[in-house]
Amino acid sequence: MTSNYTLTVLGLGAMGLPMATRLASQLTVHGFDIAEPRLKLAEEAGIRTFDSARKASEGADALLLAVRNGEQLNDVLFGEDGVASVLKPGAVVILGSTVGTDAIPATVDRLAEFGVELVDAPLSGGPKRAGEGDLLIVVGASPEAREKAAPALDLLASTLTVVGDKPGDGQALKTVNQLLCGVHIAAAAEALALADALGLDQAKTLAALEAGAAGSFMLSNRGPRILEAYTEDGAEVLSRLDIFVKDMGIVGKATRTAGLAAPVAAAAEQLYLLGQAQGLAAADDSAVIKVVAPTKRTA
Repeated sequence: MTSNYTLTVLGLGAMGLPMATRLASQLTVHGFDIAEPRLKLAEEAGIRTFDSARKASEGADALLLAVRNGEQLNDVLFGEDGVASVLKPGAVVILGSTVGTDAIPATVDRLAEFGVELVDAPLSGGPKRAGEGDLLIVVGASPEAREKAAPALDLLASTLTVVGDKPGDGQALKTVNQLLCGVHIAAAAEALALADALGLDQAKTLAALEAGAAGSFMLSNRGPRILEAYTEDGAEVLSRLDIFVKDMGIVGKATRTAGLAAPVAAAAEQLYLLGQAQGLAAADDSAVIKVVAPTKRTA
């Protein structure tokens, strides 16, 4: 199946490039990005690049998209230079982003006009894990569409959970996931800020917390980056703070629609909104510690 399987990756940024590189190890991968340096890096990784998204997508069996929100999803697929019309009939669009459930029904209907199916497959794990095929991916799609997407998903995921047989199911579970992630990052930042306020060494505190009941993936993943927040350049940007402004907004809308109180998630959302207002939107999300503690107290 994979010998004549062509997959297009649109967006070769922090996540897109390692995913495309991983996929190119076994599949024919086409790529496009608006940034010329990213195209050069992709070419060095064995990815065939193009000067437009439409050219990169022509005749593709599958399209892997990492977009910011539903509006961008609609524009990439159906806008003035939209790519839906140039995909091979019978192709699948693999949506790896968290955009919420609202945008999914209309996207499914419009893709069907071109004989294309949507595989709702939001993913998480970060750039390093993306390059190693160690992502967590939750999928909502028909069995037929999942089979068509399998060559790509199997290479990218170490944990692949089929949530349901319709697009939107993946977005629903990812919304729950992002509630926890957003709260955990905010809680880790508050805890390490408190350690500093109490005169404790933050690095030693982090190591102790990781070894005990308070440990979590997010604490271990973001903790070292939280400690870099006060350096001149801050932590390397692996996940922008304004991504959690978006995602916690999706969480908030989902909880309100469901009539569910979610006070902890709402409090975390306010921290990210404050960070964005303070000019931290493009910083790594670990910089949220500077919202509760603008400066470090101990040397």
